[in-house]
Amino acid sequence: MNFPKKSLGQNFLIDKNIIKKIVTTVKIKGRNIIEIGPGAGSLTNEIIRSKPKSLILIEKDFSLYKELKLKYKKEKNIKIFCYDFLKFNLNSILKKNTIIFGNLPYNISSQIFVKILKFGYWPPKYTDLILMFQKELGEKIIAKFPSSKYGRLSILTNLVFFLKKKFLVSPNCFKPRPKINSIVLHLKPKPRKLGNFKNINNLEKITNILFSNKRKMINKNLKKILNINEIDLIQDIKMFLRPSEISPDIYYKITEIFEKK
Repeated sequence: MNFPKKSLGQNFLIDKNIIKKIVTTVKIKGRNIIEIGPGAGSLTNEIIRSKPKSLILIEKDFSLYKELKLKYKKEKNIKIFCYDFLKFNLNSILKKNTIIFGNLPYNISSQIFVKILKFGYWPPKYTDLILMFQKELGEKIIAKFPSSKYGRLSILTNLVFFLKKKFLVSPNCFKPRPKINSIVLHLKPKPRKLGNFKNINNLEKITNILFSNKRKMINKNLKKILNINEIDLIQDIKMFLRPSEISPDIYYKITEIFEKK
């Protein structure tokens, strides 16, 4: 038996009621499923009971990978990869109408989410994301403008996802017990990206620059991106505003002008 590794941010979900609640968020029967970080397979077991068409597991921990291979060796519709998801070519395994599940390691959950969010083809082949985050990060992802949690992640998320459902998960539902609460988010891709720019990497770059001094006015940092004439093209922009006081639509407009440079 493998024990959770702190170095990999592992906290195994053990509460059966929460596991069922996650899995029944969407209809799995006959669908293609990907699970990121299945760990000991508690969520995986419930997914299998729901009779998916195919199931792909991506597990970084080699010892857990070996246990999963042994555990599911008779399941013909399951493929298991021992791989770091951040280095994994997601497009190589994605099938049409895929659902992606993940109880994400706290230490790299934002990186995993941004990797999925920046998927090159849109709309993507996956139809649903059901991901678990630490509560503080999840609230930043789904924050509305204006609010105290609004920032870079919510600007990027608003571009491509609808929030369908959310619910909190107590630390008591895990082994080992984390010190923080968790949140499950059910996100669905928007049929088209908002904004008239081409590359989400440019939006990420611009939000990085402007939020690098989030308590200061945007004046100096915006001038690193656009010249005065270009700034004048943006309606409702005021140089004394702070990054958190600017709506997502204005960030999209800044990115559009930036791409035309």
